[in-house]
Amino acid sequence: MLNIMKKFRRKQNIFYEYFLLVTKNIKLATDVYIQMMNDLDNAENYMLQIKMVENMGDQYTHEIMNELNKTFITPLEREDILGLTLQLDDVLDCLEFCSSRIVLYEITEQDDYMRLFTRNISMCVENLCAAVDLLAQKKLGEMKKHTHRINDLENAADDLLTDALKTLFATSVNPIEIMKKKELYTMMESFSDFCEDVADILEGLIMRNS
Repeated sequence: MLNIMKKFRRKQNIFYEYFLLVTKNIKLATDVYIQMMNDLDNAENYMLQIKMVENMGDQYTHEIMNELNKTFITPLEREDILGLTLQLDDVLDCLEFCSSRIVLYEITEQDDYMRLFTRNISMCVENLCAAVDLLAQKKLGEMKKHTHRINDLENAADDLLTDALKTLFATSVNPIEIMKKKELYTMMESFSDFCEDVADILEGLIMRNS
């Protein structure tokens, strides 16, 4: 009986373990992305590293889906596990897309808006990792401060995008440069949107389990 209970608890906890692996993977990709933005001359090398991390993220997603199909009783609602898995995957995909566009558009210099967006991305990931770590510890109530912070960062990114585009249209006369920077700014802002989607799922868990 004891061995059966241990196996059951292991099955229950494996989803939390996977979520921790996924967020560590996102943090790794974010660290590489920050390095890339500070060393754009070697952007392609960093992009390839991020792509490798993103591939690992896809593998984690696949493994979670397999485990979900095999597990009868789950520690969270199946819909929440599925939603959280897919939204975390979107976060990593967004970062990989940003890095690929930097290489494609041959961005060679980081401007002030890119620095601010990168800082926003870093803070979003910091709070995302902290929230998921608390989820794994089953400290749902303590997640609120981090989900609220992600919401604040998303609002800040919205304002930053508005200011960035306004400045870009007012100061740039090169239509190609405008096109490149507009898409990059927009994608870097979207990162906080994807993080907010994760935060919304976590806040739903808090409400249903409080």
